[in-house]
Amino acid sequence: MHLLTTLQFSLVAPGSPVGVLNLAWVWPQPLAPAHNLGISALVAALPLAVVLILMGGLRKSGAFSAAVGLATAFLLALLVWGMPAELALLSGAFGFVYALWPILWIVFAALWLYNLSVDTRTFDLLRRWMAEHASGDPRIQAILVAFCFGALLEGTAGFGAPVAVAGFLLLGLGFTARRAVTLALIANTAPVAFGGLGIPIVALAGVTGLDQMKLSAMVGRQLPFLSLILPAYLVWVVAGRKGLKETWPVALVGGGSFALAQFGSSNYWGPYATDIVAAMFSTVCVVWFLRIWQPAPPLRAANATTPERPPSGEARLTVSESLAAWAPWMLLAGVMVGWTYFRLFTIAQKAIIFPHLHNAVFITLYQKPYAAVFQFQPLAAGTAALTATILTALLFRTRPQVVAKSGVRTLRQLRMPGLTVGLIVSLAYLYNYSGMAYTLGATLAGLGKLFPLVSAYLGWIACFLSGSDTASNLLFGNLQVAAGHQIGVSPVLLAATNSSGAVAGKMISPQNIAVGVTTVGLVGHEGDVLRSTFGHSLLMALLISLIAFAQAYWLGWMIP
Repeated sequence: MHLLTTLQFSLVAPGSPVGVLNLAWVWPQPLAPAHNLGISALVAALPLAVVLILMGGLRKSGAFSAAVGLATAFLLALLVWGMPAELALLSGAFGFVYALWPILWIVFAALWLYNLSVDTRTFDLLRRWMAEHASGDPRIQAILVAFCFGALLEGTAGFGAPVAVAGFLLLGLGFTARRAVTLALIANTAPVAFGGLGIPIVALAGVTGLDQMKLSAMVGRQLPFLSLILPAYLVWVVAGRKGLKETWPVALVGGGSFALAQFGSSNYWGPYATDIVAAMFSTVCVVWFLRIWQPAPPLRAANATTPERPPSGEARLTVSESLAAWAPWMLLAGVMVGWTYFRLFTIAQKAIIFPHLHNAVFITLYQKPYAAVFQFQPLAAGTAALTATILTALLFRTRPQVVAKSGVRTLRQLRMPGLTVGLIVSLAYLYNYSGMAYTLGATLAGLGKLFPLVSAYLGWIACFLSGSDTASNLLFGNLQVAAGHQIGVSPVLLAATNSSGAVAGKMISPQNIAVGVTTVGLVGHEGDVLRSTFGHSLLMALLISLIAFAQAYWLGWMIP
């Protein structure tokens, strides 16, 4: 029997374009529909477990796993949470619309730029530049390509583009397809909380009402610890302990320079260009350091999984060829920064109320109605990336037929991954509007003083579901603040930890994996990739949790 009630309100809903509300019929989310919060949380975790088991354990495709997970969540929403079928369908549809715009829009535009760079051969020049400056050493290639270049793409484009492009670049350098996408996914962690021009932090500030600069600074006092060790971690994944012993100086330079720039930019400038500044500074430092120091050449065993050195017969790139190699990506970075500086993201923005869902759900945990407003932004980040694609075509005087051909190829590449993304974001929205997310979060908040130890895992779970640090902050940002007030820990710390913990969930997100496998020829093998990254994901989430726990009770001076 559907749980419906008549409620009258006179308040302002956050994010709602409508001022005063006068609601008649709303559905209140039950926090403990199984009459016990702990048991209800176990039931709420079932859709997540289904997706993980199908993809990671049974090696099913991302689209199939997401579809079964969505069906599981739909049945639980109706039969256990008592959600009206109409609201359940609408919330899933709302998520699918959000997946189309802006998520898939920015992925499409960024991948189109990548495909165009392949067709104009500038991507091959970039491959040669990376191979040239990494001396054909796969350990250095992992640092320069997966870590430095991947972070630049995360800061400018985000939404899976770093994994797709960096993965293909590693493939072109000789890595196996699975190893290439695995390295790209692991590297796509430290920059994620500031990815997409700081949007995750901006969203976190908006949903929690906390000071944006304080949140930026707090995240910038957590993630640099991960950034410092991440290049060394990548080298260890590529070449083991012996390889790390031989290359630790360059790994330290790469991680140390990135961490320093990440801390400085996030604390004194803000979140918008943190990844761009850190990635470019780290790249310059690594390339400069390799001019004065080179590791011993790696020995390749018969059963090694690292790539062969690329052919040495290729001539060194000229200055103009080097500029051409970087031109598409520098244009992308420049356009993105300019887009933010002139605030073009907000021009022509239109708030569209999602009919019959807007304010029809009541969040009992926060005692407020749940808005359903789609912010349509014609000049979203995907439009900026498309502008960079057009400028690249003009710069290299590319024929219109070539540009169109690369665009059509991009659409074909995104058919199955796009379906997976749509299904998984639909699952995330249904999970949120049904109240299952709040049931799970409220249960974890009941841990009291131990809550900071699992705070990062809340972000980890939400990012796994949605594939987005931004969505993770929207999902659990307020819950972290409420828990902070209850247990006497800084809300700024816990809200920031949600964003920092989410970065570890990014590498196992079905959405991110689905986008990443498109360019390396592994569509249909998403489960294998998930198995390769799951352990790394748990380990990094644990690191963030320990940092947050220490900052909560022993290192309070680090909290702004």
